[in-house]
Amino acid sequence: MMNRLQEREREQMMIMSVCSALSKVLAKEELTDIVSSLKEQFLFDDFILVSSNETETEYSIFYHYLQKGKALKKYAVHDGFFNACLDSADIVVFDLKNRSDKNDFPDFITNIAANGIKSGIGIGLPHIKGNRNVLFMFFKGAQTFSRESNRILRGIAMQFSITIRNILLTQKYETEIMELKQWKRNASKNEELQEASNETDFVEIVGESAAMRHVSDLIEQVALSQSTVLISGETGTGKELVADAVHRLSAVSKNKIVKVNCASIPSNLIESELFGHEKGAFTGAAEQRIGKFEQANNGTIFLDEIGELPLELQGKLLRVLQEKQIERIGGKETITVNARVIAATNRSLEKEVAEERFRSDLYYRLNVFPISIPALRERKEDILVLGNFFLEKHSLRIGKKVKGFSKKILKSMVAYDWPGNVRELENMVERSILFAKDEVIKEMNFPEIYKPESTSAATDFYIKTLQEVEKEHILKVVKKCEGRISGPQGAAILLGLPSTTLISKMQKLGIKKEHFLD
Repeated sequence: MMNRLQEREREQMMIMSVCSALSKVLAKEELTDIVSSLKEQFLFDDFILVSSNETETEYSIFYHYLQKGKALKKYAVHDGFFNACLDSADIVVFDLKNRSDKNDFPDFITNIAANGIKSGIGIGLPHIKGNRNVLFMFFKGAQTFSRESNRILRGIAMQFSITIRNILLTQKYETEIMELKQWKRNASKNEELQEASNETDFVEIVGESAAMRHVSDLIEQVALSQSTVLISGETGTGKELVADAVHRLSAVSKNKIVKVNCASIPSNLIESELFGHEKGAFTGAAEQRIGKFEQANNGTIFLDEIGELPLELQGKLLRVLQEKQIERIGGKETITVNARVIAATNRSLEKEVAEERFRSDLYYRLNVFPISIPALRERKEDILVLGNFFLEKHSLRIGKKVKGFSKKILKSMVAYDWPGNVRELENMVERSILFAKDEVIKEMNFPEIYKPESTSAATDFYIKTLQEVEKEHILKVVKKCEGRISGPQGAAILLGLPSTTLISKMQKLGIKKEHFLD
């Protein structure tokens, strides 16, 4: 009885010693000393740990005592070894010498058998967080496992599973730390490259055509000045990118560029958006608001879609451009602002001026340095350059290896008119990447371009008298002013006439109140 108690005490001491050592292991290399001490107890010739996730149909060697650092290889879970140990509650004994299915052995078992190993044992370790692990010991002679060895092996089985998981989590953590450090290094390099490119390059302004080289030359010429820039071009041609490039190369590039889309703000809010308002200036003005011009002080303000600005606000904008001063709505203080103005439009402002939807004095004040961006159909040599640029950009972002376009698609891209210009091209390339089934884009759907039908010849050739034109124009302005003739919001101010002269003209032309008042 005493001998049994002493034997059990030795077993427990060894189990505790091995488990304590395993609990500190965080790398595979640290297992070697522990396995060497186990070799003295179990007298094995080789020791292997294999592991698999419960969702996988394959397993790999996690640790090999005699072949440390061997490249990982996958083996089928149902190979007669791994699954046999997982399915058994007892230790499984393998007779490698006399088995009839030697040709079906996984190669690491075949190699072991070729080195004189005659038998082995395997034990399925307890599952830990979805990991399935098996411990193998191999012997050159026929090995009979004692009860003591059996108990020790079962006593350390759980700690082996925990240790394998600890090593896997440590590897994952160290990999993520390395990736984070690499990301920080790349981000730092990209920031340095961005700063360098700000001095010489225009980010994402892509094009090799003479027209785009001319645009780049214009940007360089005007950037360092404080002159107002008017960028014109069809929708999708890249007006905002040009504005960004002018700002990045300007003397105020370290300050921010404030962007306002005049078409997206309701007409009753745009004055507050641009110039700000005081608390209580109107219903709903619960607090003071700083307008975009103040926010852009000592920087740049970009007024996109300037052609959409309501006529009544154009005069106030003109004052800001001329005097560099604003007043918040409801405020009495005049605030001086120093903001470089860049405006953009997809309309013909000359036509808007001719049709009296845009003030001529504001147009001339904005049109100090015009930059016109050509439509994509006018620089077809840039289509393939842009297509490849967007292909590389979006395939990397989406995570698909798409490397090019078929010859048929390239010809179609050049032949298409691209009414949506660069924006349409980018969207179609991105969509084609998503639908691509291999490394070359072979399909791209080009939508039909609809053109409005021309008006009838009769209206094209109808000629109005000067009196008819004058009457129609005055009536349009008076309606715009809601019937007000005189005063700051009256039609006479917009028409540049004394109110008495305007009333006299209206009488001569037969314009009566019922013509402009509902």
